[in-house]
Amino acid sequence: MTHVAIRSTDVKGSVDFYQRYAGLHTVHERVDNGIHVVWLSHREQDPEFVIVILEMPHEPLREPSAMDHFGFALASRAEVDRIGELARAEGTLKWGPADGGPIVGYFVMVRDPSGNTCEFSFGQPINPRDL
Repeated sequence: MTHVAIRSTDVKGSVDFYQRYAGLHTVHERVDNGIHVVWLSHREQDPEFVIVILEMPHEPLREPSAMDHFGFALASRAEVDRIGELARAEGTLKWGPADGGPIVGYFVMVRDPSGNTCEFSFGQPINPRDL
């Protein structure tokens, strides 16, 4: 898998959100047929996976299910709490922080500027050998 693409009515706001909340970096930016396109990745150089943000007008989406989300791993429970407090202060907190037990770990759910849900977690193994 190389990327996921999402629409945004405010690319600058979305880029700012993913930089501040998830530590992502802009690795490519262009205007293509009048559409502002930004690629974001954890790796500043030689990214292997990117989130593509496309600035396009669109109808507001219904509130997505918490099951429809991007997941970002954090280094500690304290980082999850920090993201939760930041989201609460900015009015973007959807749910948590909460401890989901083994496998799920400690997490918080946050809305990005376009209403997409992002999960920030600690202690959520992704490699099946670590389960």
